[in-house]
Amino acid sequence: MPADVYLQMSQMVTSHWIPQVVRSAIDLSLADHLADRGLTADEVAQREGSAPTTTFRLMRACVAAGLLTADKEGRFFSTPLLATLRKDAPGSLRGLALATTLPAQWLSWNEFTASVRKGETQVEVALGTTFFDYLEKHPSQARDFSEGLTGTTSLWGAEVAKSIDTTGVQKAVDLGGANGSLLHLLQEANPDLRGIVFDRPNIVEDAAAETERKGLADRTEVLGGDFFESVPAADLYLLKFILHDWDDERCVTILRNCREAMTEGGRITVVELIVGELDAPGFGALMDMNMLANQPGRERSLEEYDVLLAKAGLRRTQVLTSNSPQSVIEAVAL
Repeated sequence: MPADVYLQMSQMVTSHWIPQVVRSAIDLSLADHLADRGLTADEVAQREGSAPTTTFRLMRACVAAGLLTADKEGRFFSTPLLATLRKDAPGSLRGLALATTLPAQWLSWNEFTASVRKGETQVEVALGTTFFDYLEKHPSQARDFSEGLTGTTSLWGAEVAKSIDTTGVQKAVDLGGANGSLLHLLQEANPDLRGIVFDRPNIVEDAAAETERKGLADRTEVLGGDFFESVPAADLYLLKFILHDWDDERCVTILRNCREAMTEGGRITVVELIVGELDAPGFGALMDMNMLANQPGRERSLEEYDVLLAKAGLRRTQVLTSNSPQSVIEAVAL
């Protein structure tokens, strides 16, 4: 067996160390402290109230991971990679990094093999409840998760938003929209677009603050509710990373509620990772494993989305792609 194969496998089985190093780097605000100049570990520890010895060990590990560089005098310096985690950086991935390293996410992976064997997520074994109910009981993690959804929009959302035509749209609903980041991108591109951010009641306070911060409160409502019960009336529904959270039956319920509330001539946009053919399934196949660990849902092929749409009284009209792994499936009433 070639030596590089063993090296590759050793890197794969130890790769879970890196995300938690990144999370600790965020917790100690390394990207922000080192934005303008280098600091020693002792200086960072003094600012953060952390233990100097282990702060040094973390920062040394960040050098190994490419997040920092260091000089012979013991000063550490930021790299462009670390700068993506700055709080004030355009397109910051800080939220995404926090969301993907949450205890709510990681604890469920402890039961992943059992999920594969038993044919369904074991998230309730790991967390004692469902993923979203767990977040509702842990507000700080819920905020990190919402920030993570905003981070994915920062990473890919601009490209996705460019592909969604809002010409003539009277009102758009960002369903399960967290902080409303996708809706906000569309509103910034279309100054006449009015919208609603619709999410669980424990989320909407942060969504309202973000809407206010972006100066969009005058044409944006923020509503708490349950999309399994009903959704607000609109002529455009945005479902970004929503359907993949749920099993087929509940997906149909969400889509049917949109269909029933949709005004004449309206449409639905489903933003998801579409799983490709078996010989090239793409990133969606890996994300599907995260869904198995944490949710009752799954990533799906285009044909599988067509089935869901049809059961909800909808038909696909087009699939829009961009310079992003996400695709936009547009659908209208049958």
